[in-house]
Amino acid sequence: MRVCNEGFDKAFIDDNRDMYAISFTQYVLSGRWKHFILWYLRGETRRYTEIKKFLGGLSQGSLTKHLKELEQDGVIKREVYPEVPPRVEYSLTDKGNKLLPILEKMKDFGREYG
Repeated sequence: MRVCNEGFDKAFIDDNRDMYAISFTQYVLSGRWKHFILWYLRGETRRYTEIKKFLGGLSQGSLTKHLKELEQDGVIKREVYPEVPPRVEYSLTDKGNKLLPILEKMKDFGREYG
């Protein structure tokens, strides 16, 4: 599994399993917009255009990059329908749904201290 550009060697992972786990989760959620994408997809399948509209000022390139990374990490599912024009929909995977309690805690913290 990839965690960062440099990665961790096996000895570090074996000796620091908890730190590695935190780092891995942080890596999956890294990126300014990923939290918002995941939050927007909770409980609902969304089209690319809906996500783009929701995020407002985010460029198409940045959105595409974040969606590809989330898909590669197994957090979201991308489904393309063979229509003209093609319809692309995104939804959370089981792995993605397991991140929602983390986002809930982030929301709670922000409401209390923000």
